[in-house]
Amino acid sequence: MASTKQKVQEIIHAASIACAGIDGSLAQVPESDSLAIVPIQTTMIIAIASEHGIKITNAAAADLLLMFSATMRSGQGFFGRQALVGWLPGIDNDNNDSKAAALTEAIGWTANSYFDQIEAK
Repeated sequence: MASTKQKVQEIIHAASIACAGIDGSLAQVPESDSLAIVPIQTTMIIAIASEHGIKITNAAAADLLLMFSATMRSGQGFFGRQALVGWLPGIDNDNNDSKAAALTEAIGWTANSYFDQIEAK
């Protein structure tokens, strides 16, 4: 039987792959990817909490997502670059999906650490 860490790893990787696919396919429409990525990341946080035996609501997961991601994207110039070149076909698509995957991984492992601390109390 898989350990909690293995289950969490599977949850995070599945969400990261899904977000990468979405971000790569919607790269030409600035910010359209957020409409699909945010629910995936929110569901990932709920699933990670569940693996730690913690039940949270969608609203609580969305609040945690906002908290975890706010500092990760600051200073990257992501939104400005996206607005300038994101609409050009083929430009930066590969870069977008890898950023979405990396950001989702970081959010997932941050959520795991957060719920580890709660579980330990």
